[in-house]
Amino acid sequence: MYLSIILLPLLGAIFSGFTGRWIGSKGASVLTTVCVGLAAILSGLVFLEIGFSGIISHIILKVWIESGTLKVHWGLLFDTITSVMLIVITWISTLVHLYSITYMKTDPHRPRFMSYLSIFTFFMLILVTADNLLQMFLGWEGVGLASYLLINFWYTRLAANQSAIKALVVNRIGDFGLSLGIFCVFWIFQSLDYSNIFSIIPFLDTQYFKFMGLEYHGLSLIGFFLFIGAVGKSAQLGLHTWLPDAMEGPTPVSALIHAATMVTAGVFLMIRFSPLLEFSSFLLSLLVIFGSLTAFFAGMTGIFQNDLKKVIAYSTCSQLGYMIFSCGMSCYDVSLFHLINHAFFKALLFLSAGSVIHAVSNEQDMRKMGSLINFLPMTYSLMLIGSLALTGFPFLTGFYSKDFILELTHCSSYCNLDLLSSSLALWLGSVSVLFTAFYSFRLIYLTFINSNNSNRIFLFNIHESSLLMGSPLILLAIGSLFFGFLTQDLFIGVGTDFWKGSIFILPYHSFHVEAEYLPITIKWLPFLLSCLGICLSSIANITYIYKYILLKAFQLSFFLLHLINKKWYFDVLYNRFFVYPALNFGYKVSFKALDRGFIELAIPFGLSNLVLKWSKLIFQIQNGQIIHYIFYIIISVCVFSLVIAIKYVLFLNSIHLIIFYFSLVFFI
Repeated sequence: MYLSIILLPLLGAIFSGFTGRWIGSKGASVLTTVCVGLAAILSGLVFLEIGFSGIISHIILKVWIESGTLKVHWGLLFDTITSVMLIVITWISTLVHLYSITYMKTDPHRPRFMSYLSIFTFFMLILVTADNLLQMFLGWEGVGLASYLLINFWYTRLAANQSAIKALVVNRIGDFGLSLGIFCVFWIFQSLDYSNIFSIIPFLDTQYFKFMGLEYHGLSLIGFFLFIGAVGKSAQLGLHTWLPDAMEGPTPVSALIHAATMVTAGVFLMIRFSPLLEFSSFLLSLLVIFGSLTAFFAGMTGIFQNDLKKVIAYSTCSQLGYMIFSCGMSCYDVSLFHLINHAFFKALLFLSAGSVIHAVSNEQDMRKMGSLINFLPMTYSLMLIGSLALTGFPFLTGFYSKDFILELTHCSSYCNLDLLSSSLALWLGSVSVLFTAFYSFRLIYLTFINSNNSNRIFLFNIHESSLLMGSPLILLAIGSLFFGFLTQDLFIGVGTDFWKGSIFILPYHSFHVEAEYLPITIKWLPFLLSCLGICLSSIANITYIYKYILLKAFQLSFFLLHLINKKWYFDVLYNRFFVYPALNFGYKVSFKALDRGFIELAIPFGLSNLVLKWSKLIFQIQNGQIIHYIFYIIISVCVFSLVIAIKYVLFLNSIHLIIFYFSLVFFI
């Protein structure tokens, strides 16, 4: 059963990819969907067995690498974290596969697309079930490869090519950091197995790396490199630029990347290494600072986006910030709970957006939409549910995790644990709630409620999604409504023992009990901020003075609006200070001066000319006359004698020298 969960998506991907020409588009779609669906059913059984029975299944298959002290097995670890992640990955992937059958109906390369979706799911399953860092890194790289293939699925489009390359290159930075972290782990622990690493972390808290005369705390340095990997994969501030551009792929790809697979890998890595992070206060503070800044930046930038999918993409970036700074507050269980809840309503939002785009002839600019509530009432209802869950509306799924994270920021602030970072998380996280509500309902107004701005011809083609596309949306909507309420006490309730030993939290880092006794005004603060954001969005929509309201609110005239609208110039700065200098160096120095200059003149061009000249000289020498050959032999003997003479002059006496001179005169 455990192995089948991983192998079924792989088999579906292989058969769909290599036999799609014979089994057809429908056959490939049904095959991959059935395989992933069976894996989802088995994941439910694993969740029941692991989560409620309190057992851990550790399967060792065979030795993968054995060299000296390095010994790596093919192994699978099924604990409570893995069982929950399996539910998220396989269930969301099954619904995305089901949705894609109709969404990609007219695409001639549907078997290849379904194969890519399944291989994406397979590599994510490898990542979460690995029992060692090297096998996890295999899944980590495989997820990056699959994302490149899916973003670049329509490979004839230049924008898709550029976005896929950008995603791959930016993630290289994070992958390099993760690989350095793996090297450091092996240097300190002499092992890459989770069981060996986590069991001896407290005993190696005093280990240091020495570099250039300075000492670095070993666990903090390992955590820092792992965090760089998480920053790249989970699109935190600095390496976030690939995430909005990933919208160039088909909409089901966006739903799978943002809800269940790629972007959750970094958060999963931080949660998995909670035993290591707990012993580094510096790293916990760093997580809080980066996570809160990411939530604030992405929320503010999302307000000014006009592309329907990019608004939801920046929403993902913001919610990932919440998960990261929740890990920084040592609330790993709450972070994982928010990851699960976020998967439901984010998949709902993306697939609903795909339904809208599918209905309006592939138009994605919200300014060209409007009045779709009259044409797509079911899609409007489902997207409204997803937006309310995203804003943390009471008693919806997002409310039980997102609001609890904000309550925990108050607790950490009261306890004076790293006052700067906790205060930063408190204020930036609270302001991000306002931004989230604003852009969520701005999306609703521009897409569904405002007057229609599209071409009249498009109005005759607008239609509601088919049952096959609508059924995954309905199931996700049910999860967005009830999942948080039904599982809150199980995952993050006071005194719950669900996570067993898979999540480690030091006793003085836990604030769950304190959060229950916060004043009622603080508990209502996120909801009030959400209401304020909805009201501001409604006012801006009704009065049509959106830009002027923001100008008066910020009082920084056009500059601040332009700065936010340009996404804080991250792309421009990267191009100016990194990309352009690298391109100039590559062309002027590496290509013109070295490749086309020194190297080409010295070896290919220069050597060929030298050989050509010598060949001409040899051709002149080899003229077939024996007297010339005798002359060359005598000259050679004289040169040889001269060399020997030098040797005799240096090492022998004068008698030998006189004999040599007589012999030389005789030859001449």
